[in-house]
This record gives sequence, C-alpha cells and structure tokens, in this order.
Amino acid sequence: MAQLLKVQNFNVSSDGIAAGFGDLQTLESPFGLPSPERLFGWAGATASWPNRTEPGGSRGLDDFLTRDFTHNIGAEIMGRNKFGPYRGPWENEDWRGWWGDEPPFRTPVFVMTHHVRPSYRLSDTTFHFVDGDPATVLAQAQEAAEGKDVRIGGGVTTIRQFLDAGLIDTLHVAVSPIELGSGLHLWKSPDELLDRYHLDVVPSPSGVTHHLFWRK
Repeated sequence: MAQLLKVQNFNVSSDGIAAGFGDLQTLESPFGLPSPERLFGWAGATASWPNRTEPGGSRGLDDFLTRDFTHNIGAEIMGRNKFGPYRGPWENEDWRGWWGDEPPFRTPVFVMTHHVRPSYRLSDTTFHFVDGDPATVLAQAQEAAEGKDVRIGGGVTTIRQFLDAGLIDTLHVAVSPIELGSGLHLWKSPDELLDRYHLDVVPSPSGVTHHLFWRK
C-alpha cells in the first residue's frame, strides 16, 4: 500500500485563518491568536482527547477524527514555528519544543528550518532539523516512517508549501464558526482546492464543519 502524506485535524476559522502573524507568536501565545481554543476546543471536548484527565467527553464524528489522528502515522513534518517561537540562528539549543519531556508524536519528527541543529530524542520521539525543499523532506520522512503514512502537522505556511508542491494526498480541515479577521490563511475559500481534490463537507453538532479532501 502506498504511503500517504496527510493533514489531519487542522483547525481554521470560518475566514480561513489558522494562526496569527509571526511577530504575534510568543512563548505565552504559541498560535499568536487570542483564545486559540476557540479553534480546537472541539477536539479537546471528545472522549478520545489524549490529555483528558476526567471521564466523559463527546462521541460521534469529532471523537472518531480525534481518535484517528495517530492511526498508521510513521513520521511527522512540521515547520520551525510549530516547533517553537524563535527565529533565525539558534542562540542556544536548550529549547526542545512546546511539549515537555514526553512529546505526543511517538514518531520521528522532521522540523523544516534553514538553521539546522543536531537531532535529539525525547521519550519515544526523535526530532530532526532539516533544510530542504518539500519533496526532499518528504522523502526523508517516508523512509523514517517505514511504510506508514506521513503527517504534516503544520503550521499553515508549511502546509501551503506542500500543497503548492502537489504532494498532499488527503486533508482534514476543521472549520470553526468564528471569524478572526487577520492572520495566516490556509485559504480564502476551500473551493481553491477543488481543481485538485474531491471534497466532502460534514457538519458536526459541536459547531465545527469538517472538510475532508482527497486527491483527484
């Protein structure tokens, strides 16, 4: 079975915004947005949310998509600004991501950056820092995935790079019923992708609308 390059559970506002502009991202505000939970709160409310500490949570479509997030994923690709808020050359290499000593990925992670640094391992996740075009980075991730699929975790600029290169096979984008007005857009309209992808649009009782794309 062919390896797929997938975007899963990526969150945008109804006007297509997924994050604030780069200068708004800080240690205290990883998304550069006020109240970012308005975008991804639907996943946190599900029974399968991995950080859930109490019983309960919603079932149904939202729960299925949350549970499916890790299914058959063998590697992740992310942009440097998903990894952390720092720009330019690394002043030091103490920063090891937002996720603490046990990152949630449990696969090799390839961080795209023009400022490479040595790989390191935290728990069962190894971070690699790579400087290459999307096709080259994808080839590295596919080899590390050992036959499983590869996920692009974000951010929005990285997803756009892989879309523009024609490399993404499937996308799941959760559109929340809020407008943010300004920030980094995944799209102006999901119709922009219809020349390349089929699309199913499925509303959820949580208020989000799930957009499921697969390559034509």
